[in-house]
Amino acid sequence: MSILRSIIFVIIMLGVLATLHELGHFWVARLLKIKVFEVSIFVGPKLISWKHKDVNFTIRLIPIGAYVRFTEIDEAGYVVNGNEPDLLINQPRFKRLLVSLAGPVMNLILGFLIFVAMFCVTGFVSTEIGPAIEGTQTYEVASEYTPGDDIRRINGNKIYTTYDLYYELDAADPAEPMTLTLRSQETGKDYDLVLTPVIRNRAMLGITVNMADEANQNGGMLVHSVDEDQNDYNPVLKPGDYITHINGVSVSDEEFEEFIYNVTDDVLTVTYIRDGVTMEDEIIPHYVDYATARGIRLMSYVIDSPSHFFAALGYAAKMPATIGNISIRGIKDIIAGKEKAYNLVSGPIGITTMVNDVVKDEKDTVGEKIYVLIMLSAVISIALAFSNLLPIPGLDGIQIIFIVVEMVIGHKLSEKAEKWLTVVGFVIIILLVVFAFISDILRIIFGY
Repeated sequence: MSILRSIIFVIIMLGVLATLHELGHFWVARLLKIKVFEVSIFVGPKLISWKHKDVNFTIRLIPIGAYVRFTEIDEAGYVVNGNEPDLLINQPRFKRLLVSLAGPVMNLILGFLIFVAMFCVTGFVSTEIGPAIEGTQTYEVASEYTPGDDIRRINGNKIYTTYDLYYELDAADPAEPMTLTLRSQETGKDYDLVLTPVIRNRAMLGITVNMADEANQNGGMLVHSVDEDQNDYNPVLKPGDYITHINGVSVSDEEFEEFIYNVTDDVLTVTYIRDGVTMEDEIIPHYVDYATARGIRLMSYVIDSPSHFFAALGYAAKMPATIGNISIRGIKDIIAGKEKAYNLVSGPIGITTMVNDVVKDEKDTVGEKIYVLIMLSAVISIALAFSNLLPIPGLDGIQIIFIVVEMVIGHKLSEKAEKWLTVVGFVIIILLVVFAFISDILRIIFGY
């Protein structure tokens, strides 16, 4: 049932975003006194229609799109070209450009407003660096920075929001030094902070543990899953076991983490509780090189004052820059061979899969799921603004290109030139749709 709910949510979400996009075109056209013949909310067979101020408003059956019609259609279904001064085709170029830009701008504004609303309810995490965490790379240089200074770049790459920061942290080699460029809140000047990892050799037992407080009963760590190659392909532990000691050192001991980084024994003695019975076995560990954590802690704020509210506005306004920045970084990574091309493009199937992953996650509360889905809607709205600027038939970008070219050359493009550009754009959009479909399927099959 979760996949059905996800499909319904995605259809409605994309339909609403498309409708608001088209309403952006409509509102700007009306503001400029340009004739609008029809505003269709959704597509397909007509359900309801009414007329208001010479505009036909229609609600249709399929909630996957919308459109605004600026031309008259005759009984045979052909476009009627007229000389009326209020028709869009007869407007000055700057007015046509404003109408074409209105849809993408509406999606940007919608995404911005959603983020602002979210921040007002839940607060937001800034890009200001917080106090250092003991034992991390940041702790080693704690005297060189002031908590509250803003992170502007990581390894020379621009940071607008925390999403840029997380992207850079994920993309960086954990074994290599990282340069943070911070802006001092006191002087307003930028300075560099270098985080240098320490490579240590750590014993691994081939398990994952549940770190939730309620899971760590009996003074032990709850085993969540066990790798098949544990103990040289002869697993000893099982999911549900509680590990209490390793080589006699309690896992709840303050010195345990330091112990596990320094142990070098070929065999470790593990004490654990299974079905209420304390047991002890020897396990052959696997040793791996492990870099100390970066330990970058960020300052978070709740909206409890005018200054924090305006900070939230500024932070939300940076989200389009973040989405554009990460997209460009993703393209660069694909060119450099660091990322697969199909991980950058996502279509309706991919969006539905992401939504379904959120819906069926049993660890998250209903509130957390709603938060993620709303955030996803805001991101998709901003992404739609960018995608609609592509010079492809059916999207605003192709009209914007035509108008800009007219402005440069001083006259309209020939019908032949427009035809060829339309054909090329149509081929591109078909290829993108096919590529997005294949990308979604590959991610589902291979789990990327």
